[in-house]
Amino acid sequence: MDQIIVAFWSGTGNTEAMAEMVGKGVEEAGKTAKVVSIEDITVEELSEQAVFALGCPSMGDEELEETIVEPFVAELEKKVSGKTIGLFGSYGWGDGEWMRNWAERMQKAGAAVVDSEGVICNEAPDDEAEEACRGLGRKLAAI
Repeated sequence: MDQIIVAFWSGTGNTEAMAEMVGKGVEEAGKTAKVVSIEDITVEELSEQAVFALGCPSMGDEELEETIVEPFVAELEKKVSGKTIGLFGSYGWGDGEWMRNWAERMQKAGAAVVDSEGVICNEAPDDEAEEACRGLGRKLAAI
């Protein structure tokens, strides 16, 4: 597999910036990254991939975005068994509970989550978050 899909939803642009950084990591490792909004990809297209990244910021009371992402993830969840997924997203409050819950949810559905957790950052990604995102992309490309 020479292409890794990095699918995301972003409300403020922070998670989109993270997606671009994950894509850079994929390309640094010698593969092609397809960075795409989940509004521009279907569950079927993504579930055909053995390895992919999925990003969403924390919303509301530390939850996935409810109108676009939650329905997408609920449908994808039925098709992730045996897949390797890199999760990522930004948050403005809380402690990352939404990401822990999301990673656990994907693992219970049979997916392997890279490092058993997602990459998170508070607000806009800083240098540390950028390196973590690029590292996630490199790990996905190495699988």
